[in-house]
Amino acid sequence: MDLMQFVPMFGNFAFMIVAFVVALSIIVAIHEYGHYIVGRWCGIHAEVFSLGFGPVIFRRTDKRGTVWQVAALPLGGFVRFLGDANAASVGSDGTVSSAQMRRTMLGAPLWARTATVAAGPVFNFILAIAVFAGSIMYQGRTSDPLTFEELRPLPASMSTGLQSGDVMVAVEGVPFDAQARGEASMDDLPLQERLDYTVMRDGDQITVSGPYYFPPSIISVTPRSAADDADLKVDDVITAIDGTPIFAFSQVQELVLAADGAPMDFTIWRDGARLVKTIAPRRVDLPTPEGGFETRWLIGISGTIFFEEQRESVGPFEAVKLGAQGLWDTVTTSLSAMEHILFGKISTCNLSGPVGIAETSGSMAEQGAQSFIWFIGALSAAVGLINLFPIPVLDGGHLVFFAYEAVTRRKPSDRAVQVFMFVGLALILSLMSFTILNDTLLCP
Repeated sequence: MDLMQFVPMFGNFAFMIVAFVVALSIIVAIHEYGHYIVGRWCGIHAEVFSLGFGPVIFRRTDKRGTVWQVAALPLGGFVRFLGDANAASVGSDGTVSSAQMRRTMLGAPLWARTATVAAGPVFNFILAIAVFAGSIMYQGRTSDPLTFEELRPLPASMSTGLQSGDVMVAVEGVPFDAQARGEASMDDLPLQERLDYTVMRDGDQITVSGPYYFPPSIISVTPRSAADDADLKVDDVITAIDGTPIFAFSQVQELVLAADGAPMDFTIWRDGARLVKTIAPRRVDLPTPEGGFETRWLIGISGTIFFEEQRESVGPFEAVKLGAQGLWDTVTTSLSAMEHILFGKISTCNLSGPVGIAETSGSMAEQGAQSFIWFIGALSAAVGLINLFPIPVLDGGHLVFFAYEAVTRRKPSDRAVQVFMFVGLALILSLMSFTILNDTLLCP
C-alpha cells in the first residue's frame, strides 16, 4: 500500500501530524496495555485505561469495572489503578478500604508492583521484536542462487538485456558469491558504465551487457536529511553531479565527501523526467561496528543494486531471533549515542524531540507502509528504553524506588517521593524543551 496516495487529501503538514499520532498512539497503547494486563494478572485493579489526555471523546466500562477511554489530546496515555491519587500512580487518594488495599498499586506486594511497572517497557520491546520479525518474514531473504525478480527503473542509458528469472553466474568473468550478495566480488570489478553479466537463462549460459552493479539509484531517503529537504524520492536515479556524469553509487559518495559541505547540483532522473536539485551535504554522526561514531559528509540517501532479487521465506523462529537482534542493536546504538552526546563527542543534533519525531514519522510514512511500520518498531524500542531510565516520573524511577524498598525493607517516605517526582518532572520538561529547541532552531 502506498501511503502517499493520501497526501493530496490532507496536505503534507496534516499528513505528518496524522502519521505521528498513529505511530505514537500504537506505541502508547501497547505500553499502557502492558501495565494494565500484567497488573490485572497480579491482582491490581485498573480503574481507567486512557489513550490520550484531556477531554474524553469516547468511554466504555467493561465487566471488570475498568473504564476504557479515548481523550482529545493524543500525546500519551495512562492507566490509573485503584486508589491512585493521580495517573502516575504516585500516592493514594485515601478512599480505599483496608479490605481493598491488596487490589491497589500501593497495597500490592513488591513483586506485583515491580512486574506491573516493568511491563510497560517490556511490552514496547516485544512490539519492536514483533515488528522487526514481521518485516523479516515479509521481506524474506535472498534466494541461492541469486535470481533476478524485477529490474529497477533506470534511464535508457543504463538499460540492460537482463530479464526476470535470469540466474547470476558471474560479473565481468568474476564468479558471483550469492551468500555475500556479490559484495566481496564487486571490489574486484572495474569502475565502468557497462558490465558483462553471465547468467543462466532457460538452461543456457549467456553473457549480457548491463549497468554498473551498484548504480546511483536511491532505495531510501533519510528523514530530515539534506536529500529529504530537497524532495529526493525512492527510485530516483542520480545521473550527474555538477555536470559530471554518474553511473555508480560510489561516485556519488566520493563527490559528496570531496565537496566538504559545499552546495552541489544533482541531476535526477525520475520516471523519465530530468530534474536538477541543489543540495548541500551535512556532517552526520554515524555508528561504527566497534560501537563508536564517525562523522561524515552525507546527503542522506542509500543506494542499491539495479534489480530486485527473488526471495525465499524465513521461518518464524529465525525471524524472531533476528528481530531480537534488531532490538539489541537499536538499544545498544541508542545508548552509545547518548553517551557520546553527554560527553560532547558527537553533536546534540543527534537528539530528536517531538518535532523531529513527527517529521520523521511523516517522512517514513511517505516512503510506504513497510517503512512506516518498521519506524514504529524502532520508535517503540526507543520509548521502552527511555522509560527504563532511573528518572522519577518514568517507569525506571518507580523501579528504583522498589529497589530501595527491597533493600531497606521499607518504602521511601511520601515527602521524598514527592521531591524526587518534582525533580524528575523538571528534568523531563527541561529535556523536552531542549529537544524542541534543537529540532526547530539549533538543528532544523
